[in-house]
Amino acid sequence: MEFGVFILAQQRGYHQSSQQVINNAVEQTVAAEHAGFDTAWYAEHHFNNYSLCPSPLMMVSHCAGLTKRIRLGTAVCVLPLYNPARLLGEIGFADTVSNGRLDLGIGSGYQKFEFDRFGVDLDHSHALFAEFYDVLHAGIKDRIFSYSGEHLKMPPTAIAVRSVQKPMPPIWVTSGHGETLGRAIRDNHNLFVTALLNGIDAIKALRERLEGIAANEGRSIDDTRFGFLRCAYASDNDSEIQSYLDNARFQRRLSESLKFRRAQSDDGYLIKEEAGPNDMSLETMRSNLPVGSVNQVIDRMLEEISILKPTHIALQTQLGDFDQRTMLRQIELWGTKIIPAIRKELKSGRGKVASEAVPA
Repeated sequence: MEFGVFILAQQRGYHQSSQQVINNAVEQTVAAEHAGFDTAWYAEHHFNNYSLCPSPLMMVSHCAGLTKRIRLGTAVCVLPLYNPARLLGEIGFADTVSNGRLDLGIGSGYQKFEFDRFGVDLDHSHALFAEFYDVLHAGIKDRIFSYSGEHLKMPPTAIAVRSVQKPMPPIWVTSGHGETLGRAIRDNHNLFVTALLNGIDAIKALRERLEGIAANEGRSIDDTRFGFLRCAYASDNDSEIQSYLDNARFQRRLSESLKFRRAQSDDGYLIKEEAGPNDMSLETMRSNLPVGSVNQVIDRMLEEISILKPTHIALQTQLGDFDQRTMLRQIELWGTKIIPAIRKELKSGRGKVASEAVPA
């Protein structure tokens, strides 16, 4: 079982500067390497405070110089917003300067707010993604390639800086469309999935959906590597837990506002935090998520892993304006106690641990 940190780089208000947010993301990456995490993941969003990382490949390249072991991933590059020739060159560059530590997460995007400002029609996002998918395979694997599609056209082209990993960096695909996930399974790529802020029933439904998609491809989902994005937090301090949950709800409110095109802003930048139809109380979130004492989190994580059976857990570590020093301690706690305990139990095959198994 691998573990990563998923760094959204959010700004909850002007009490946080953009420099502070990005510096916190970098600091969390370094802390995650020291704590023994396998991967640090960086989001991509534009033009508002939902996420301040416009280029996960730039984050990968920067953090490559500050780390030595941890893998660095894009979660995800929103393909329809790129020029394919530039994207291929930047993928090769990021993999080169990280000495082959790039994990390339890709997706089709969902925020019309962003697409409009790039001059891209959101209704074409999945068709564009499919063509980009073809171009990525050809451009990374082949020394010289060309492409002619409905949306993308490239004459015979050679990418100067090529990836260190052969034939290509690991590809992680996220999508709400079963056809896209099925294609990734068929091509032996990895998946990135989430149950959002929902609980065990949603995880069971997600497992069933993945099994169905894989079966349609004549495969077993157990033969596919996939990561599970999850909010989780361990502490005996109730105010810390409440703050983490509050920031997780903030993140979800903004995401839904952007996805369902109801985002409001007084100044054209900061999105108003407004409850939507899927809004949850902090109490409901607490019952849905792996939060609580160290042992409660370990037990709940093991339960969720036993149902979903992912190969990678990506923890959301930078949400809203959650206190940076507290989050750095949380990352260390996962590295020193929670991850080793989970791995020990998974290796033993015993499943859930007893509540007294790990000293608080």
